[in-house]
Amino acid sequence: MIVWALMVTVPLGWAVIQSFKSDREILTKPLSLPADWSIDAFGRAWTKGHIGEYFLNTIIVMTFSLTLTMLLGSMVAYVLARYSFWGNRIIYYLFVVGLTMPIFLGLVPLYRTVQNVAAILQNVTGLAFVDWIGLNTFGGLVLVYVAYSLPFTVFFMHAFFRTLPTAIAEAGMVDGASHTKLFFRIMLPMAKPGLISVGLFNVIGQWNQFLLPKLLMFPQSGFDKERFVITQGLLNLANNSKYETDWARLFAGMTLAMLPILIVYLAFNRQIQAGLTSATIK
Repeated sequence: MIVWALMVTVPLGWAVIQSFKSDREILTKPLSLPADWSIDAFGRAWTKGHIGEYFLNTIIVMTFSLTLTMLLGSMVAYVLARYSFWGNRIIYYLFVVGLTMPIFLGLVPLYRTVQNVAAILQNVTGLAFVDWIGLNTFGGLVLVYVAYSLPFTVFFMHAFFRTLPTAIAEAGMVDGASHTKLFFRIMLPMAKPGLISVGLFNVIGQWNQFLLPKLLMFPQSGFDKERFVITQGLLNLANNSKYETDWARLFAGMTLAMLPILIVYLAFNRQIQAGLTSATIK
């Protein structure tokens, strides 16, 4: 564990230190501490590198995708875990199969599906969805994020809901609670540790996702690169840094991109451990 911790923290710490150096120091003294700890690179990354705009785009996408993933995933997992009906195990195993499906195998059909979904919805409803759902739209990216995050969310929460005491649910039904009220008022609050744990995994996965945005959000006529999410923005920043020789700005952008995930993990560390161990304890 110590060796693994060093393998992870040393490169990250080195990248953070480089963001306080000048380009000359980065190239000539990459292993030394900065002679002058300057934060100018962070300002350049935030403004000239458009990291602030990439942050905003990513937060907008993840606000909707994470909310829908947690809501739909917990509802599906609860029904599959607590109710017996024909096809229950079939649906569950379909979600399990989704965990084993490599994303690379579905790139072409996924692209075609997202490309045509706006036209299909417009033909069915008569409303224009081109600017909201489809290629090069945040709505299309949100739906794909939700689809790819649901299998793990359902799998994780299914095991968690099965550990909750049945007596409490039965008591709620005796008191007159409907199935919907029982879920939102009683069972979902009891599953809070599990929700926090799987929620953080989804945050990390969606924040670091690169392939899906690269496939669905690409520059074309009338589409601005400033609508990129954070992973695309870092690649764009890396390409620009090579030509502008502003390596400190690149490292500063990487550091800023790491900070939200690090802060979230440190803030919810205890809840994550509780969620991962609660099923074993019960």
